[in-house]
Amino acid sequence: MTIQFKDESFRGDFTYANSPSNIPRFPFPFPEDEYMYSTNIEPHHAARVGSPFENAFDVDEHYVAEMKDRALVLADDPGRCQALPHMETAGWDFLELVMVSKARDYPDLFKLTMDGGHWHWINKPLQIDDTFTFGDSSTLPCHPMEYIGRQVQGDHAILDQRDGNLWMDAGIITAQADWSLDFDIGMNFFEWHAPVPLAHELGVFQRALKFLLTLPQGQPSRRLNWTLTVNPRLDTSPENYPKWGPDKLTVTPENIGEKVHLRVELQTFWRLPRSNAILFPIRTYLMAMNEVVTQPKWGRRLHRVMRDLRPELVNYKGLSRYHPILVEWLSQFDDGAPTSPGIFPD
Repeated sequence: MTIQFKDESFRGDFTYANSPSNIPRFPFPFPEDEYMYSTNIEPHHAARVGSPFENAFDVDEHYVAEMKDRALVLADDPGRCQALPHMETAGWDFLELVMVSKARDYPDLFKLTMDGGHWHWINKPLQIDDTFTFGDSSTLPCHPMEYIGRQVQGDHAILDQRDGNLWMDAGIITAQADWSLDFDIGMNFFEWHAPVPLAHELGVFQRALKFLLTLPQGQPSRRLNWTLTVNPRLDTSPENYPKWGPDKLTVTPENIGEKVHLRVELQTFWRLPRSNAILFPIRTYLMAMNEVVTQPKWGRRLHRVMRDLRPELVNYKGLSRYHPILVEWLSQFDDGAPTSPGIFPD
């Protein structure tokens, strides 16, 4: 296989880390030295060979470990995967999009053979070799959304479109940044975004919804979102807050480089062909501060972004307890030099 998959954990002893060759391909989310909410949506075209934007669904060295962690979450809490009854067709749309894309983009890892409605799917990294009838859920071990959702990195919400709005009516969500599918299922676009400060006043969500309602098939889009998290833990759900919330109290000036991680979501948007629903993949990438600052441009810029972050965003993103320590620690990597435009390292 062309990718060497790592044996690592996102809980317990936290053995997760990025290999040196994986660090420069991290989707650093700040194109300039300051940050404010924006829709920042762009076409999800193939870009920059080796980057997370090269293929429709990025596969990297953490793939196998992330799928093992997803299985653990679902075994503990099956409610992380839910689909309302009318979302069956959308689940098949999702399955088809992922299988066709991965077989095309990673032919050494995935293979799909379609003979009319009879499909044969091979996933070499997870040692899966299945045949099934497309559209017949009885030929799969579970709902099509769950079947393929257990084989693709990132969380996936599926949004039904009706009454001039989008409704979160299905999803497989096991690596979320402090939101709950069990709480949001059945909500519309404005209802599940209600807790976000400033963005409503700035009209960000009104513009985003208007764009998404007219999203055409075959022209996916993407954006980056970010927060910080303590320890490389994928599952930071409200349901498990007692497990990860106290981690914030453990950050010190001595351990902040290894403890605090930049958590970036590569969010993409796909119009699905049969259901007309929108697939909303949320792929999470984690990088320790010690790894971020190996790229001088990122170290300088992150200091300036964190130093000037508005208090409302510091509070909303849950950074209050260690934000001053982080700004002071990052200052040692800011020599005052100008930074180049864009997100990629120099």
